[in-house]
Amino acid sequence: MAGSIRVSRLVVDKPGARLDKYVSERLPEISRTQVQKLIADGNITVNDAIARAGLKLNVGDRITVSLSPPAPSTLQPEAILLNILYEDDDLLVIDKPAGLTVHPAPGHPSHTLVNAILSHLASLPETDDWRRPGIVHRLDRDTSGVMVVAKNSAAHLNLAEQFKARSVIKVYSVLVKGRLMPEDGAIEAPVGRDRRHRERMAVVAEDKGRQARTQYHVVKYIDKYTLLEVRPETGRTHQIRVHLAAIGYPVLGDAVYGVKSPYLSRQFVHASRLGFKLPSTGQYVEFQSELPTDLAQALEKIG
Repeated sequence: MAGSIRVSRLVVDKPGARLDKYVSERLPEISRTQVQKLIADGNITVNDAIARAGLKLNVGDRITVSLSPPAPSTLQPEAILLNILYEDDDLLVIDKPAGLTVHPAPGHPSHTLVNAILSHLASLPETDDWRRPGIVHRLDRDTSGVMVVAKNSAAHLNLAEQFKARSVIKVYSVLVKGRLMPEDGAIEAPVGRDRRHRERMAVVAEDKGRQARTQYHVVKYIDKYTLLEVRPETGRTHQIRVHLAAIGYPVLGDAVYGVKSPYLSRQFVHASRLGFKLPSTGQYVEFQSELPTDLAQALEKIG
């Protein structure tokens, strides 16, 4: 019956596996994050008893997984122009403009990238959050550049695993205030919620945040500024902007963590390159986005 709870029953066939890992392997259509939430909500039981995600299983254990139907989506297609760099049966690669929010959120219920994609495609695969169909990763509203979006559940799972394994190459062009030295380095510091301003992120104590690492390379020095090529190894919220501000080199045009500039109306952060393996063939591919006009003009004015 449509809208009814779906129940899956598994019998453990190998000892020693963690509950959350075992379920996500046996039911690949459910992400491990979603499995952990189901366990926390009591919707996954072992031998008819509530269990922990880290429970070590024994052969013969009976696992019951109860999946509620997804919340009905209120997302509507919107005819927003998309710059599509590549498309196949599994995915879209998009050059996202600055100012476009990736998915609906408080304060941005519509006119998002998801609304635009729904106008281009008949449907998108469901994720743990109905507001983010097909979304594997995101860029901040005022960050431009390359993004990949999954067109089906198998591709979404494959791409999510690549991001989780940190095998995806993510390269950003970033302009900071100050002459950053040495010319090559890495910033490693946990990122979590700022205790004083909960809407912001900050470098925090290890037990208060999530491990984060950002590599950088100096492209060139321009007067009192440094143009960087930045490679975040992890994908924490606002990671690049928080890390650079924390070491004293704030991003130009960043009104939250950086410094304002008369030349920019948004932060100088551009996702210039994205590399990953195609889900269908395993072939490694890379896509690039040229520096947008507003950022290129800011460089000219500064330099």
